[in-house]
Amino acid sequence: MQKIHTLIAIIFITFTACAQQTESEIIAVEPTNLSYTAELVVPDLSIPWGMAFLPDGSMLITEKSGELIHFKDGVKTHIEGVPEVYLRGQGGFLDIETHPDYENNGWIYMTYSSAEGEGDGGNTALARAKLEGTALIDFEVLYKAELNTKKGQHWGSRIEFDNEGYLYFSIGDRGNRDVNPQDITRDCGKIYRLHDDGSIPEDNPFVGTKNAKTAIYSYGHRNPQGMTKHPVTGAIWVNEHGPKGGDEINIIKKGKNFGWPVISYGINYSGTTFTEITEKEGMEQPLFYWVPSIAPSGMAIVSSKKYPNWEGDALVGSLKFSYLERLVIENEKVIKREKLFEDIGRVRNVVQAPDGFIYVAFEGKGIYKIVSK
Repeated sequence: MQKIHTLIAIIFITFTACAQQTESEIIAVEPTNLSYTAELVVPDLSIPWGMAFLPDGSMLITEKSGELIHFKDGVKTHIEGVPEVYLRGQGGFLDIETHPDYENNGWIYMTYSSAEGEGDGGNTALARAKLEGTALIDFEVLYKAELNTKKGQHWGSRIEFDNEGYLYFSIGDRGNRDVNPQDITRDCGKIYRLHDDGSIPEDNPFVGTKNAKTAIYSYGHRNPQGMTKHPVTGAIWVNEHGPKGGDEINIIKKGKNFGWPVISYGINYSGTTFTEITEKEGMEQPLFYWVPSIAPSGMAIVSSKKYPNWEGDALVGSLKFSYLERLVIENEKVIKREKLFEDIGRVRNVVQAPDGFIYVAFEGKGIYKIVSK
């Protein structure tokens, strides 16, 4: 396998502020992690969006263009029966995840941009299916956001299961920031929670609220493209794109409003402001925010003994600056930051696999495994 020998402990020269922390509290990480390198495992991928691992150690990979790849023993097999993808802007074939009890039920979950439903254009859908040979079978759509739009931005979307077996997934605000995120009667700009069959849990926060989308679990989000379950607390963590500045990490809580676009640490791409406030009663503060934006996509919290110096740290991909960022966290505060694998490519996803290794998907490159030198 091809190895990329890169210096992975590059100290940030400039550190950004984070919620309830000052710049002086973010400390440079000493270059002590020189023992790791990135080993190319799956070559020749364009935009590998999602990764899911099967019990035999093989991997399912979504390509944004609409392909599903089964990678086993060094061979790529293109899977048939995938959903038709409405390919537009940031939309395409997005995340993929296996059921926690996959060995017994075989369910595979996926999010993608879909043209089905009311209106021109598309919106984000969640579906499940089973893999039989080289094809998906028993395909069924579990949730489809409304209404469709021809806008190409902010589809989300990541999928995660919690310790109780509830299914969470994200949908971005679809470029309609002034309407969707703060309105619980509308889809988009939300984190959703379902049972594994797509039904609505009775204790979802807006069940019984008139006209509410009862799949919603939290709202006021911009474009969450990273989601992971904390290995100790079991909480669902997300990262989401801000505008120009103000990317965030949030710990999802039932029924909470995460503020977009009423509060933000960012500004318009033009440099103008759209809000004068960064906090407001009844709205959650992020665990951490980036200024300037790094364009975060994909996130994992390390629990593997293969990386003893990283246990409990968050790994977040940067699309904008093409590196993997390590965030050292203590008591739900970021105390240190570190750049890893700079300039390999735009990081689309990062996953800690069942084998304990961390896999990172780089656009235009492929999927790499982080290993000891």
